[in-house]
Amino acid sequence: MTAQGRTYDILLVEDNPADRLITTEALTKHGLHTNLHIVDDGIEALAYLRREAKYQNACTPDLIILDLNMPRLDGRQVLVEVKADPILKFIPVIVLSSSASDEDVLFAYGHHANGYITKPMDYNQMENIIGSLKSFLFGTMELPSTDLRLKALASTDTEISNPEKEVIRVLLLESYE
Repeated sequence: MTAQGRTYDILLVEDNPADRLITTEALTKHGLHTNLHIVDDGIEALAYLRREAKYQNACTPDLIILDLNMPRLDGRQVLVEVKADPILKFIPVIVLSSSASDEDVLFAYGHHANGYITKPMDYNQMENIIGSLKSFLFGTMELPSTDLRLKALASTDTEISNPEKEVIRVLLLESYE
């Protein structure tokens, strides 16, 4: 549900302190009401999202802004794991990376990223990008609420556990000599 004045939880996964600061300032300048949660790498991002260790009380974000090139575990693997997880897959992921390579763009969209933005070199351009995100994501688009994500998960679990709807797939291999 789009709602003016609603506070959104955003998880920023970014290892570069300067990029974290620029993104934070741009979000603040555009008046986006957020609880911004910042982690430094992919391992921390997955721990946050799975509520492990020090993140046991973490909230589920409404949006993930994900850098690709990070130490320990890069954003590509985070994207793959988030979109493969039945609970997390409904969280929109915007890749914000310094890479403009076709391979990275294709990888991101091929693994169900909801957007790909190449980091600009100029702060004013970054401000414009954040302003566009604010208008589009939080003004125009419908983001799935936590309740809606849980409802989707519950209906998926029901379908999986319903024996009348189970499908058995068999791969038959024959050897011809």
